[in-house]
Amino acid sequence: MHSDPQALAELAGKTMYERDQATRALGMTLDAIRPGYARLSMPVRDDMLNGHRTCHGGYIFMLADSAFAFACNSHNFNTVGAGCSIDYLAPGRPGELLVAEAVEQALQGKTGVYDVTVTNPEGRIVALFRGKSHRVSGMVAEL
Repeated sequence: MHSDPQALAELAGKTMYERDQATRALGMTLDAIRPGYARLSMPVRDDMLNGHRTCHGGYIFMLADSAFAFACNSHNFNTVGAGCSIDYLAPGRPGELLVAEAVEQALQGKTGVYDVTVTNPEGRIVALFRGKSHRVSGMVAEL
């Protein structure tokens, strides 16, 4: 399993998802993972709506941040966020399934840069997120 990056990414994703109570509590699912990539989805529930009756930005941020976390841990090295930013471009509507795709842009030593695109069911971009990761000690899943 050590030499198969895809199997390692799947094991790391499965291990993290089982431990990640916050992601699961929001109804997020891990739909795809491979080295340097993750796709998560989240239904917009009524208890996630703000005063404008659209998805609160904090929930959109959490979806993007979770996708970022799964992508940067997909190499099975414990990796944490060192900083991030988000731009909100369109509202998330009640009942929509939002999808966040995280893609590794660079990985140099212990530092990585990841871009996450959050879209609605029509493919409209809801938010763009960029995260910087830092590798710490240990492995996500023990081999």
